[in-house]
Amino acid sequence: MHPKGVVIRDGEDPYFVVAADKGTATFSDVANGLAMERDFWLGDAFASGGSKGYDHKAMGITAKGAWVSVQRHFAEMGIDVQTDTIRVVGCGDMSGDLFGIGMLLSKAIKLCAAFDHRHIFLDPDPDPAKSWKERDRMFKLPRSSWDDYDKALISKGGGVFARSQKSIPLTPEVQALLGLSVAEIDPAGLISAILRAPADLLWFGGIGTYVKAAGQNNAEVGDPANDALRVDAEDLRVRAVGEGANLGVTQAARIAFAAKGGRINTDFIDNSAGVDCSDNEVNIKIALNREMAEGRLSQDDRDALLVRMTDDVAALVLEDNRLQALALSIAEKGGAAAVPSLVRIMETFEASGRLDRKVEGLAANDELLRRSAEGSGLTRPELAVLLSTAKLALQDAIEASALPDDPALASDLAAAFPAEMQRDFAGAIADHQLRREIIATKLANRIVNRMGIVHPLELVEEEGCSLGEVAAAFVAVERLLDMKGLWASLDSAGINESIRLSLFSQAASAMASQMADLLRVSPGLAQPGALVARLEPGVDRLTATVDTLLSASVRRQWDALTQQLLDAGAPEALTAAVVRLFIHPSGRRARARLGADAGGAHEPRRSMGTPARQQPGARFPADAAELPRGVAQGRSRCRGQQMAGSERTARRAIPHDGRPRAHHPQSQWRDAVAHCGAGARAARPVTGLTLPFGGGLQEALCRSNRASRSSSRHPIMRKIGGPPSRARRRRWRRPGLRSSSASGPPPAI
Repeated sequence: MHPKGVVIRDGEDPYFVVAADKGTATFSDVANGLAMERDFWLGDAFASGGSKGYDHKAMGITAKGAWVSVQRHFAEMGIDVQTDTIRVVGCGDMSGDLFGIGMLLSKAIKLCAAFDHRHIFLDPDPDPAKSWKERDRMFKLPRSSWDDYDKALISKGGGVFARSQKSIPLTPEVQALLGLSVAEIDPAGLISAILRAPADLLWFGGIGTYVKAAGQNNAEVGDPANDALRVDAEDLRVRAVGEGANLGVTQAARIAFAAKGGRINTDFIDNSAGVDCSDNEVNIKIALNREMAEGRLSQDDRDALLVRMTDDVAALVLEDNRLQALALSIAEKGGAAAVPSLVRIMETFEASGRLDRKVEGLAANDELLRRSAEGSGLTRPELAVLLSTAKLALQDAIEASALPDDPALASDLAAAFPAEMQRDFAGAIADHQLRREIIATKLANRIVNRMGIVHPLELVEEEGCSLGEVAAAFVAVERLLDMKGLWASLDSAGINESIRLSLFSQAASAMASQMADLLRVSPGLAQPGALVARLEPGVDRLTATVDTLLSASVRRQWDALTQQLLDAGAPEALTAAVVRLFIHPSGRRARARLGADAGGAHEPRRSMGTPARQQPGARFPADAAELPRGVAQGRSRCRGQQMAGSERTARRAIPHDGRPRAHHPQSQWRDAVAHCGAGARAARPVTGLTLPFGGGLQEALCRSNRASRSSSRHPIMRKIGGPPSRARRRRWRRPGLRSSSASGPPPAI
C-alpha cells in the first residue's frame, strides 16, 4: 500500500513502524487513517505508535532497553548499577526521553557532566539521592534545559554554562573530574574533554555522532555539525558506553573501543526496544482487530485493553533486550578459539548475499585470524552484526519450512502475547494472520540467544541438513530436556557472571550434541511435536535412572567435569543439571524406546540410511537460508552401517581447540557411537557422553559395543585406545584441507 508514483526500492513490508516521539505520533494517525479508508487489512495496526498505540516516551521503553545493556556490562565487572555508585557523563538533557529516562533508571548513579545543543552541565561530586530528585523534577518540567537545574544542588566547582560563551573557567574540581590541567577552555574543547573523561559510563541520549575511530576522518562520519567536538574511540577513558540514541558512535569506533577493553554493543542492540515494542503493538492489534470486525470486541474495549497490557508488553520487550545482551556475552566468551568458526560463518553469509563486510565494518579473514593467533576474539560490536544476521537467516529458514505449522508450537505463539490476552483471546491468537512469522521470529531469537551464533550453523554443515531442520531439532531437545527450566535456574541464580556464562556455554554445547544425534536418527525432521511425544516417556525414565547406568569410565569423566565447574565456583545443583545434559538419552532413539516400552524390549537395529538429498554432492533445500554451494555440497555426517573410513569427510568448521572437525576425537567418537550405538541394549551402561576432553572417554564410548558386529566396520572402533592414526586420518581429509595437530595453529578457512 503506497501512493501512486512512489518508487519502492526495498522489499514489501507488512507494516509501517513510526517512532512515537515529539509529535511524530501524528504521522502514525495519518498513515492509519489512509489504511482504514482503503480497507487495508491491518487497519490501525498499519502504523505503530499512534494515538491509539503505545507511547514510547511515556513507557520509557527505548531507554529502559538500553539500560538493560548497561546493567549487563557492569554486572560482568561485578557492579550492580542499581545499588552501586558509578560516575556517568553523557550527551543529552532531561527533557528528552532517551537521556532523561535513562538517567532516572538508577538512584545510585552520579551524573557528573553532560551537554546538549544549548548548555554544558558540570557537577564534579553530586549527591546521588538529591541529584536524582532534581533530575526527576526537570524531566517532568515541560521543555526543560540544564539551565533549569537548581544551582544550589551542584557540588563545589561545578555549574551550568551556555555553549555560546567564548570560554569557560575550570575549577580544580572540574579539572580533576575531566583530567585537564588548564584554567579555562572553549565550549567545543570542554565537550571533547567530557567525552574523554575518566568516568565509568558514557551515555548517549542526544543527536549527533561524537566518537570515531582514529583511522577515520570526519568526512567519513557524515555529521559536519559536530566535527569540532568529535573524539577518537582510542582516547575514551570510560569503562562502558550505553547507546540510548542512534549513531552516537561509528561502527569502526565501537570496534576500536572494544578492542582496547571497553564495554560496548551497538546502537541497534542497545536501543532496539522501541522497534520491538512497535512489533508487539502491531501483532496485538492484528489479533484484536479481527475480534472487532466480527463484533466480539468494541473499539473502546480494545483501546482499554491495550492500556491495561502496557506493563506486560514492556516486560516482553525488556526480556528480549536482556537475552540479546546475554547472548553477546556468551558469544564473546568464545574468545580467540571461536574465530575460525565465525570466519567460516561470515563467508557463508557473504556467499548467500546476507552480509557485506565493508558496510558492516568487519575485517578481512587474515586480519581476524591474526587477531585469533594473538589471543583476541571478535569484539561485541562485530558479534552483534553476526548475531543479527544469524537470526534473520534462521527466521527465513523457519518460515520456509513446515515447522511453524506444527500444532505443538501453539504455546510458543501464545507466549508472544501478554497474559491477559492469552486468557481472554486465545482463539484470536491461534488464528493470527501472521502466525507463522511470529513463531519464526520468536524461535529464531531463542535459538541464537540460547545456543549462540556458531552451533546452529555448524550443525547445518556437519549434519547435512537445513536450518529449518536444525530449528526443529532445537525445539525437540529443548522440550525433551526441559531446557527452559534449566535456563530459568541459570538466569536467576545468585552467582558470579563469569560462572553463569560458563554454565550457559556448557549447556549450549551439550544441547548442540543432543541435536546432532537427533538429526542423524531422524532425517528430514520438520515438525518435532510427534517425535517429542514419542520419545518423552522413555527419556524421562532414562533421565531418572541415568546415574545407575553409567560405566565407571564415563562416571570418572562426569565427575571430572563436575569438579572443574565446582572449583570455578558454580553451585552444586546447577553444575549437576548442566553436566547431566551431556548424557544422550534423547539422541539415542533405540534407548528412548527401550525406556518407553514397559517390557524393556529394544527396537531391532536398522541402518540409519542417508536421504537422497544428503548423498555426496547433494545440495541443501531452499529453506537452508541460501547457504553457498561449498557448504550445501557437504556429505552426510554418518551413513549408518555402510560408512567406510574413506567416506568420512573433514569439516571445514573449526572447534574450539583449533583442530578440524574430522580430526577431533570428540567428533570421531560421537560418529562411532551414532554408527553402532543404536543396537545398545538397556542392560548395557549408557555411554553416549560428550565432554570437552578425551582420555578414558574413548574406551567408555565403545565398551558396551565391543561385541557388536557393526562396530568392527567403523574405522574409529578399530582403535579403542585413542584417536585414529595419522595415516588413517589422512585418508579422511578432504582434498585441499591442510592437516593440523592440536597444538598447531588452525588452518586457514
